[in-house]
Amino acid sequence: VFRARICTHMFFILDTVFIRFFILYFFIYAKKHKYPTSGKTPMKEAIKVTLDAIPSLLLIIIVIGGIVGGIFTATEGAGICVLYCLILSICYRSITVKSFMKILVSSACTSGIILFLITASSAMSFVMAYSGIPAAISTGIMSISTNKYVILLLMNIILMVVGMFMDITPAILIFTPIFLPIAQSLGMTDIQFGVMLIFNMCLGNITPPVGSVLFVGCGISKISIEEVTKTLLPYFAVLFLLLLAVTYIPALSLGVPKLMGLI
Repeated sequence: VFRARICTHMFFILDTVFIRFFILYFFIYAKKHKYPTSGKTPMKEAIKVTLDAIPSLLLIIIVIGGIVGGIFTATEGAGICVLYCLILSICYRSITVKSFMKILVSSACTSGIILFLITASSAMSFVMAYSGIPAAISTGIMSISTNKYVILLLMNIILMVVGMFMDITPAILIFTPIFLPIAQSLGMTDIQFGVMLIFNMCLGNITPPVGSVLFVGCGISKISIEEVTKTLLPYFAVLFLLLLAVTYIPALSLGVPKLMGLI
């Protein structure tokens, strides 16, 4: 549990670093395509907007604070997030009984898509575990090269591909016992491996053909997967570079915990 808490803290820190990379990319992209900019907002209006947004901004503090503080899990945090947003909608009077019913129907449809994807990936994970494919993959990696960097690169590629087709939970349960000993033999700590593994799984969640988060986003915005994927390719490239940085630079995962005396 203690190590899981450390990994959680590191993910929030890494998120801050990654956001800086994406801000830089967004800036370059906007300049290249000459996106229009809005005028300067008057201070009086800015203060009014900020005060109006405080109840909504508290959601971030409640959810992230609860997860980091160990009050509830990330999954429970999602439920609390929905409940809090529903309460705000009622307070702001932005939701009616009719619209609430439409939201329930839409949520059921979206949940059906996710459950279908999870069911398919769970069946695939059973077949892989029964046929011994993960163990064969592990043996194949070790037979290809003895170079540390090559092996870690191959592990990342395999985990990314697995994440594209399988749900996070079965993928972690199947591949952690297989890849963790290899990573430890190469000098990687279990905390750094955990960060690398979850990073790969998160990439799989937004990558076709079975990226559940990508499917949900496309379903909400009514945009096809093909249209979105082409636009996301540069973002995938940035994320892959950040994944390599997490893999090959231990300080990104272990620097802050070491400074705080946690490890």
